[in-house]
Amino acid sequence: MIPWLACLALAFAPFSPTTPLSPQEQRALALQVTLDRAGFSPGEIDAHLGVNTMRASDAFRRGGGNPDAGGVPATMNYTITEQDAAGPFTPDIPSDLMQQAKLDALGYRNVVEALGEKFHVSPALLKRLNPSVEFKAGAQIAVPNVLDALQPAPPARGGRPTPDPSHPANILVTVSRSDSSLTLTDGEGHVLFYAPVTTGSEHDPLPLGDWTVTGVQHNPKFRYNPALFWDADASHSKATIPSGPNNPVGVVWIDLSKAHYGLHGTPEPGLIGHAESHGCVRLTNWDAAKVASLVRPGTRVVFRE
Repeated sequence: MIPWLACLALAFAPFSPTTPLSPQEQRALALQVTLDRAGFSPGEIDAHLGVNTMRASDAFRRGGGNPDAGGVPATMNYTITEQDAAGPFTPDIPSDLMQQAKLDALGYRNVVEALGEKFHVSPALLKRLNPSVEFKAGAQIAVPNVLDALQPAPPARGGRPTPDPSHPANILVTVSRSDSSLTLTDGEGHVLFYAPVTTGSEHDPLPLGDWTVTGVQHNPKFRYNPALFWDADASHSKATIPSGPNNPVGVVWIDLSKAHYGLHGTPEPGLIGHAESHGCVRLTNWDAAKVASLVRPGTRVVFRE
């Protein structure tokens, strides 16, 4: 159950200026919050009608939902806690994996990034929602009105989740390469959860076929082996990358029966569904945590075109 393949992003997410939201962006934000709350994740909430949001909306409609119904405010008030502000943070994270291996942990860079992950929102949008706020303990901020905010304190290292007894044991996980999506369904085909994913590349294509979950590891370390990467730096050697949300595989690794492959989180949530990977299936950290709470050893996983 060791995450050998990082499935690293091959590009960088754009950064939006701190400006008020336009009416169109406000509508996009409301749609993204509605989808997130319904279990049809748009990925990172950014107030844009991008491909992840439109695919999630289409999936919600196919499941009988109405993404235009709304019904709840798009944002809610939240008071930054001492725990939120305390970190510990890792403000300077080198891009080179050999340099990352020298660090003690790969935590959030700052409180804005931590709160962004907690409420499924891009740091840029979080700042735009709170243009005059100093992000410190006691400050009240506006955040997306999501239901299952990602908690900043992960389970103990190596800990395994206890599946919710209300969820059926015969869950099927289907990953589609053609539309960059992951869908969890029950035995009757009802959708339990949907999320955008990044799946492989020309050099490391998704291994199509049937696999099973063999285990779940929270807050994993990453065992970097450059021999497994076609584009690895020739000067690199094997290294252990410390755990943390900015670890190459994020906050959770869901191990599969296919050697070196798994479903996992990411340090770059804004790239999910857009960038390429090194073969594995990458989700936002909060979506990966959700999937981890629903699966168990033996859960069937299908990779299809």
